[in-house]
Amino acid sequence: MNSAMYTAATGTEVFGYVVVLLAGVVCVAGLLWAFRFGFQVRSREPAPPRPDEQPRVPPSGPVHEVREMREPQEVPRAADDSERLTPYQVGNVRSRRADDQRRPRWSPGSSGSFGGGGGGRT
Repeated sequence: MNSAMYTAATGTEVFGYVVVLLAGVVCVAGLLWAFRFGFQVRSREPAPPRPDEQPRVPPSGPVHEVREMREPQEVPRAADDSERLTPYQVGNVRSRRADDQRRPRWSPGSSGSFGGGGGGRT
């Protein structure tokens, strides 16, 4: 028999091997638990929609994108300059359709963008 193997098995290295083996078993058990838990959660969710429940194109045809220029509405002012408006008094500040629907274009002679390398407006 090989006595060196028995001598090595009785040393402190065995503790390290056992710790690594136990850590592996704990990891595998955790993965199996997570898979089972996910399967149970998935089984409680509603089924995906059937083909007849899918969205349909409206009878009037497909809806297209509308491009328009918007401008903000004015923020309400306080009655007195010493008075301060609170958020519930301001409400939702929405935007409205602009009277001028022309798209803003670059000014002639401008570089076109910040850091574009052009000569800029001279």
